[in-house]
Amino acid sequence: MTIGNIEPKREKRSRKSKPVIDEKAPLLPKRHEEEGGFDEFNGASFSGAVFNLSTTIIGAGIMALPATMKVLGLILGVSLIIFMAFLTEASIEMMLRFSKAGKSVSYGGLMKDAFGKYGKVLVQVCVIINNVGMLTVYMIIMGDVLSGTTSNGVHHPGVLESWFGVHWWNGRFFVLLVTTLAIFSPLASFKRIDSLSFTSALSVGLAVAFLVITIGISIFKLATGGVKMPRMLPDVTDLTSVFKLFTAVPVLVVAYICHYNVHSIDNELEDSRQMQPVVRSALGLCTTVYVMTSVFGFLLFGDDTLDDVLANFDTSLGMPYGSILNDAVRVSYAAHLMLVFPIVFYPLRLNLDGLLFPSSRPLVQDNKRFTLVTTVLIALIFMAANFIPSIWDAFQFSGATAAVCLGFIFPAAVTLRDRYNIATKKDKALSVFMIVLAVFSNLMAIYSDAYSLFKRSSPR
Repeated sequence: MTIGNIEPKREKRSRKSKPVIDEKAPLLPKRHEEEGGFDEFNGASFSGAVFNLSTTIIGAGIMALPATMKVLGLILGVSLIIFMAFLTEASIEMMLRFSKAGKSVSYGGLMKDAFGKYGKVLVQVCVIINNVGMLTVYMIIMGDVLSGTTSNGVHHPGVLESWFGVHWWNGRFFVLLVTTLAIFSPLASFKRIDSLSFTSALSVGLAVAFLVITIGISIFKLATGGVKMPRMLPDVTDLTSVFKLFTAVPVLVVAYICHYNVHSIDNELEDSRQMQPVVRSALGLCTTVYVMTSVFGFLLFGDDTLDDVLANFDTSLGMPYGSILNDAVRVSYAAHLMLVFPIVFYPLRLNLDGLLFPSSRPLVQDNKRFTLVTTVLIALIFMAANFIPSIWDAFQFSGATAAVCLGFIFPAAVTLRDRYNIATKKDKALSVFMIVLAVFSNLMAIYSDAYSLFKRSSPR
């Protein structure tokens, strides 16, 4: 996005020596400027950076938050959502502080500065695992919403199937193919993340639209006596119920993972001193959406809230125009995920290229390699979403583990390494807490998923 009305004084100050996007180029090459790559790019706006970071944060995880309220109760659940926002802000502040000290322009560069080349490779692998899993799940959810799905012998019709009946053109494969070619591929072709700021703003708007509809339905049903007041505290009756409380922790831990895009957004920001306010603004916006979605989603469905609250909108709401509102909720959320896709795809492509071609020139300067990496990744995600629907289980094992490494373990490890002696005692104590929380939540996630898989596979 070119900013045409910036005064010359400010333009000179903000972008003179700041890298643009690629982790392998510490400064923007002159040859690239001569070729017209980014010579008119004066820096990303504050609002564009906020929307891009907010879109990175808000993904499919928002739909699992009402179910955490069912486990934790509203008071404890909302408190933990807010607590995780503050913890995320602290981990990103550590990343930015140590990146500035070491003049690192990427997450991989930060880890390489602290732990050598293997630290950089570890970050790249985690981003690839996390983002491939996320994007595949996004595409599966879109297929479920638009084309329907069958679970345990019960068919849940999609929006297109409900409107037009069953046809070849509204089947999962064809719908996802058209979506991939018409939406994902064009949006994935942008070489700067700031180019996605408008679609990111639209994506956040769609998430807010979903929230507004949910709030409206909840208030109407509350006023007409259609719902009961939700539980404020967890229902603890025995040791098993106590253990169940901890299964909500992984959902809350990964709800704010956005660290893999922080450097890309910072590198393009018009004034890098704005990055910390950008982080706080994005986290404030997302926390508001998270809290409201959790409270009103749980208020609407109570103890019948499913792990993915979107599935609750497949049934009758018991109110006028209920079917229209159901479709509006599902369509707005599917459109939201479509626009989240390119924001999550951007760091995936950058890290895969850095892992496979570490000595090549920057990806943004090589159109053939850019097209090849983009095409292969989109094709693989498309095939996985169509033929491996059980990827959700794999995502919970691998993606959640990679996500907490990116969000908490790696920033904490860099702080404890403290190569430049700038970490305070408070930083180091917080880092130890982050690592303990991340490891504990990982173990709980893996154990609970393995236990649920075992129960499903065992004979009744």
